[in-house]
Amino acid sequence: MKLIADSGSTKTAWAVVNEGKLVAEFQSQGINPFFRTSEDIEAELRPLLVDYKGRVEAVHFFGAGIVNDDKASVISSAIKPILGDVSFEIGSDMLGAAKSVCGDSEGVVCILGTGSNACLYDGKKLTDNIPPMGFILGDEASGAVLGKNLVGDYFKKVMPEDLREIFYSEYKLEKDVIIEKVYRTERPNKYLAQFAKFLSSNIEHEYCKEFVANQFDSFIRRNILQLSDAEKHPIHFVGSVAYYFQEQLSQRVNSHKLRLGNIIKNPIEGLIDYYL
Repeated sequence: MKLIADSGSTKTAWAVVNEGKLVAEFQSQGINPFFRTSEDIEAELRPLLVDYKGRVEAVHFFGAGIVNDDKASVISSAIKPILGDVSFEIGSDMLGAAKSVCGDSEGVVCILGTGSNACLYDGKKLTDNIPPMGFILGDEASGAVLGKNLVGDYFKKVMPEDLREIFYSEYKLEKDVIIEKVYRTERPNKYLAQFAKFLSSNIEHEYCKEFVANQFDSFIRRNILQLSDAEKHPIHFVGSVAYYFQEQLSQRVNSHKLRLGNIIKNPIEGLIDYYL
């Protein structure tokens, strides 16, 4: 029996597979070792995992914040007291995304969710990566950057007036509220990412079409095309932005003479297939 996890900073998707079958799926809070201790993680996971002690033989955990062996040990030190003597495979969320869309094949793997990222995968490990740099310095075409630029266009009146009226009727945003949320509260990237759905709902408007196309072009130029030999590989995508804007994303990938690969919303879907 295998326990699989795909973790972000806000939530973790879990799956249990055994002998070619999916046994269970469940969720927990996000498990980022930069922000949580082994003791804290163990306390949360014990009620969820204790029934699998003696049954699970291997844990495959991929998550945000796992950047080295020290951070990986935070995860294993939390789970081992619950499940006992099991084997561990612990890697970054980028490696998990790569396994989910590429399996054991080569490819360019991109995350387009709240944040964004791109790497080259050789079928076993990540061989080249462009640093995402966060939503202030990078994260092109991520939910956070889509939201940041959309809200900026609204307040600076770059957004057409007819669309500004729709935007206000839906969100009723005031400048002071936005400044408070973005500059004085935790996780402004998550707050900003919620506005990306406005683009999806109004994608037939010429402004939204051009806005999204420009964002994807920026991501491709500043990330994918900076990877070595990117044009030789299929370009795979994971994440909600990629999933909900896949028609527009496909158009931009093709316009850059690149070959589109798989697009999935959640890495856990591909990871379940991989480990089954």
